[in-house]
Amino acid sequence: MKLGIIGCGLIGYKRADSIQTEDTILMCCDIQPELAGLFSKKYNCESTLDWKNVIANKDLDAVIIATTHNNLAEITLEAIKNKKHVLVEKPAARNSDELEPVANEYRKTLSADKIVVKVGFNHRFHPAMLKAKEIIDSREMGELMFIRGRYGHGGRIGYEKEWRAIPEISGGGELLDQGMHLIDLSRWYMGDFSKVHGIAKTYFWDMQVDDNAFMLLETERGQVAQLHVTWTEWKNLFSLEIYGKNAKLHIEGLGGSYGTERIAYYKMKPEMGPPETAIFEYPGADVSWKNEWLNFKNAVLQKEAVIGDILDGYEALKIVKAIYAGNTR
Repeated sequence: MKLGIIGCGLIGYKRADSIQTEDTILMCCDIQPELAGLFSKKYNCESTLDWKNVIANKDLDAVIIATTHNNLAEITLEAIKNKKHVLVEKPAARNSDELEPVANEYRKTLSADKIVVKVGFNHRFHPAMLKAKEIIDSREMGELMFIRGRYGHGGRIGYEKEWRAIPEISGGGELLDQGMHLIDLSRWYMGDFSKVHGIAKTYFWDMQVDDNAFMLLETERGQVAQLHVTWTEWKNLFSLEIYGKNAKLHIEGLGGSYGTERIAYYKMKPEMGPPETAIFEYPGADVSWKNEWLNFKNAVLQKEAVIGDILDGYEALKIVKAIYAGNTR
């Protein structure tokens, strides 16, 4: 595949380092000349300061969009209109209203152009998350009852002055950041949520966006996801517990500062009591970015199913909107 990358920050580098050796980055773009120049030099590609030049390049098969939130939706929409496949970072827009025209344009392509528009939900591609999906889909756990999830980090010096703290750029705080991942994983495992209750609060950081969010999401069948995301978790934490009628899964860690990635499978015995326990650990480097790239590439070239498309991003953002509005639905 021949690619353009728009946004030459940390995530742009992560995406570039995750593509396969036979794929080629032809163009990169950033509004900061020094970032575009450094990226161009490392990956031996043409650079530009205007993302429209990337979209207009007819030699490109796909674009990766890794900008700040305020630019994601506009660039994605133009890329779709120009028949480019797109991998756009989550949350894909500042809010669901901003993403709605993008979702509508994407729907038009489903029966004709077959444009792949994927959201960067790399958490789905962690080995422990994939193992959980495999077990859930096998129905060994029985019907799912509820999910309990916690995800957080503690920020860093000056966090309140970064772009994420500026609502006009970010669209929101921790709910849009790590909250999108927990919402997306819960939807992936359990399905759509018809009822949404939530609170977004700013407890510690001197900023206009939330640093904590608490969610209670319910499906039509009464299954519940109880989720908490926080920028005041002074020891980085990821914990996702999934409860079925016959078993429980507990996913912990994402590698690095979050601890070794592992999943515990607790299967209830007929006589109940202490469960049968199986532990799967995944030490080493984070492979989720490479796994996600392969899904995107295979969706484009081999018509495999997209795991986490723009419509998944849109549904997650509608949940975020309800919580920020202080509404329930």
